[in-house]
Amino acid sequence: MRTTVKGKNLDVLDRDRHYAELKAQRFSRLLDDRSEVIVEYSVEHNRSADQTHIAELTLLADGQPIRGVARAATFRAAIDMAVDKVENLAVEHKERPRTRTRARSEQAKTILRSLADGTSAPPEAREGGPSVVKVKRFAIEPMFEEDAVARMEELGHNFFLFVNAENERLALLYRRRDGDYGMIEPTVGGAYTPGRR
Repeated sequence: MRTTVKGKNLDVLDRDRHYAELKAQRFSRLLDDRSEVIVEYSVEHNRSADQTHIAELTLLADGQPIRGVARAATFRAAIDMAVDKVENLAVEHKERPRTRTRARSEQAKTILRSLADGTSAPPEAREGGPSVVKVKRFAIEPMFEEDAVARMEELGHNFFLFVNAENERLALLYRRRDGDYGMIEPTVGGAYTPGRR
């Protein structure tokens, strides 16, 4: 397994590099030699002292990226937390049945066959336009904005729906094109209220 350790706008000390490489060896018992681990260290000075050092760990397993981000007072503490997160996700990835993708491809073949022989209309030709074809339900718990940003980064998504712990209201966090984040906070039946700057 290949391990790459780099810094974002900083030089990584040899001791931090070796520690990350040592911790990355935990993945070798789970995955094959084709897997790759990428560790990126960065420092964010505008955070509290116990969250200034950031370790972002990406594990490429079977071509799928598994990411974990952790913030701590030192790079060692951050990499420990990131490795634990990614290891849990890697175990889930390994134990996940492969039949889901096979079932999806069978479903896609069935849809394509029905479109080809004319027994089903394409989505744009259906009466009334597109329709909801999938509903996903998930457990949600209150969290602060910073936790939502970290969770969204950990998942590698461009948006994240959560309950804001400050006001116990639903909020949608999203990544803007300029690299910053935006948040949508819906209100029920009220007039438009300008957001905070």
